[in-house]
Amino acid sequence: MKLPRLAGTIQRRLLVNYRVDPEVIARLLPAPFRPQLVNGFAVAGICLIRLGSMRPAGLPARLGLTSENAAHRIAVEWDSSDGPRTGVYIPRRDSSSLVNVAVGGRIYPGAQHHARFQVAETEDDLHVAFTARDGSVAVALDVHVTAELPGCQLFADTAAASAFFEQGSLGFSATGDPSRFDGLALHSTAWKVDPAVAVRAESSFFADRTLFPEGSVELDCALVMRKVPVVWQPLAPLRAPGRPGAHAGA
Repeated sequence: MKLPRLAGTIQRRLLVNYRVDPEVIARLLPAPFRPQLVNGFAVAGICLIRLGSMRPAGLPARLGLTSENAAHRIAVEWDSSDGPRTGVYIPRRDSSSLVNVAVGGRIYPGAQHHARFQVAETEDDLHVAFTARDGSVAVALDVHVTAELPGCQLFADTAAASAFFEQGSLGFSATGDPSRFDGLALHSTAWKVDPAVAVRAESSFFADRTLFPEGSVELDCALVMRKVPVVWQPLAPLRAPGRPGAHAGA
């Protein structure tokens, strides 16, 4: 069965990014992925996104759903029949929507965990936090929108950061099968990001010293997107090399 594209609007997308020791990240990545490096660092982070009017493409926007969602992301490369590809590996997704949780990883790509979200935002300041219902993951972020990208070691400026994340539009999510990864491609005709500074960034994932030893991960920068029309395109699953049905990705 061919899955439909989903259309909607990114009402708010907050990207909080960390620079990480490549060897540490490599230990967390399954085959076929390897870290995509920027200025000698691996790039990982948290995407906190409120999606509005999400519905199968072609249906009226009034029939769409609104939800708060989170994804832990690692920028990766992998080899395909057409050469190296870039995108993100997503070890975990969380959502406020029981619909997203019910269909994710079953009917539509991307398994979701149910989470409680807390959001407070103005034009310049955003607070977004969530806790997984099972208590396994917790995140709390406060950011302030700025004119430039302060203190960033990954990217020279906002334009460079914007281009990097726009090019990483292919996302592959972990599934119950460690050799299969669900794929989605993000498309937008109005891509735009604003720089921000993280005033507070707490993440149970990045604070886990069994995964990230002391000094191996540092907060780098934050970016904000608002009111961006998007289409999500399902991709064929990506499989680890040498497994039945393996292919080299989109």
